[in-house]
Amino acid sequence: MKRTLLFSAVAFGLFMPVLFAAEPSVLSTPPLSAPKGSDPEIVGEEKAVLTPAPNVPPPIERKHATKVVVNLEVRELVKRMADGVDYLFWTFGGEVPGLFIRVREGDLVEFHLGNHPTSKMPHNIDLHAVTGPGGGATSSFTAPGHSSQFSFRALNPGLFVYHCATAPVGMHVGNGMYGLILVEPKDGLPLVDKEFYVMQSEFYTKGKFGEEGLQPFDMEKAVDEKPSYVVFNGAVGSLVGDNALKANVGERVRLFVGNAGPNLTSSFHIIGEIFDRVYQEGGMKLSQENVQTTVVPAGGSAIVEFKLNVPGTFVLVDHALFRAFNKGALGMLKVEGPEDLLVYSGKEVDATYLGDYALPGGTNSRVATLQSAMKKVIADEPKIAAMGKEIFIEKGKRIYAQTCFACHQAEGQGLPGVFPPLAKSDFLMADKARAIHGVIKGQSGEMVVNGVKYNGVMPPVLLTDEQIAHVLTFVRNAWGNTGDIVTVEEVQKIHAESVNQ
Repeated sequence: MKRTLLFSAVAFGLFMPVLFAAEPSVLSTPPLSAPKGSDPEIVGEEKAVLTPAPNVPPPIERKHATKVVVNLEVRELVKRMADGVDYLFWTFGGEVPGLFIRVREGDLVEFHLGNHPTSKMPHNIDLHAVTGPGGGATSSFTAPGHSSQFSFRALNPGLFVYHCATAPVGMHVGNGMYGLILVEPKDGLPLVDKEFYVMQSEFYTKGKFGEEGLQPFDMEKAVDEKPSYVVFNGAVGSLVGDNALKANVGERVRLFVGNAGPNLTSSFHIIGEIFDRVYQEGGMKLSQENVQTTVVPAGGSAIVEFKLNVPGTFVLVDHALFRAFNKGALGMLKVEGPEDLLVYSGKEVDATYLGDYALPGGTNSRVATLQSAMKKVIADEPKIAAMGKEIFIEKGKRIYAQTCFACHQAEGQGLPGVFPPLAKSDFLMADKARAIHGVIKGQSGEMVVNGVKYNGVMPPVLLTDEQIAHVLTFVRNAWGNTGDIVTVEEVQKIHAESVNQ
């Protein structure tokens, strides 16, 4: 308690001059904008196009500077943090992250900030693109039901973070008040086929990750830098499934990547892609090529570009991997188009590798023993079905150890909050056809296993129909599960149906 009070007192002491200096201007007549025609370089006037993530306003085609009017509203809204989890977000434009702003180098930006009457708190805005006190914060302190106006010249091209800077600043940012503003260079950016807006941030809730209900902000966790959630675009699953980014083979993609923090540095990575170009820290100078992972500091940004050569689902992560797989910093880029086997072949060989299993008494020996026993039984009495099931189980055990155990664990227990259990699984045992289809086509979206919600992503597993039959027979007859044999014919039928869908 003492630590929190001390923090609040220090924060208030640091920002108190700003607040009281700014407040009279809120109550008085709004300042006038620069007179039209006073700057010969400014030609005309336009209203800024603002877009919610992951969308980006269109590139600027004009070749001259103009006056750009930006209207941005602050709203405090209850929105989804994760399935079953709500949070009172403080937002710019009703969205987390805030709406994307795009202007041109040299533009005169007339900025209007409105604070909705239903808000409980005063707010302001600090745009890192602004050259001026507080990045605009000293001129934009706005009480609920009021609006403020200030103007700035976009002097420096780059990709800049904006955020609320009302004390305590970390709490306002930690509640969702941040976004990106792009100041395009005078000559524009190189043309690409697709542009997307992705912003990482962390949230500090009283409850643990996934704990249901309306979760309040936890100042102690925030000070200790121990977030419950680390996410892209404001919520768990905001960029997966139907919300995934979408592009096509042959297209060139540009991501405007921001990191609001308020505390953690991001190690931004796309699994299966390499960034052809990286503009580090949001600057306009190409800083590196052929990059695997780029660092994005808290309160910073990066621009990454890459060409798509092959189809598939590419996963966006913070490569501090427990944030990705346990706290939500995971997204998807779904790419459609023709395969290029010279770039990526897919699985070319699926040979048997026995390792220690080749030793006496190993799995291979057990399979051979069962096959020999089956031949004897067939000769004496046709109990083929029972022996065939045992062979399927033994072969499936080997496939599971090679392919599945890393995610679902050695005893089928899964990983809490990430990968659902296979042991004693009501979901697995309820529908054999669904289980087969899930292995063939992959599984994403919400599922309830043994009364617990999961919302992860399992990519399609590259196994033959025979191997799928073996491994599903094994898991449906292990760790407390009891089921019948999954036949190769059943897998082949569903495989054929899924191809025609």
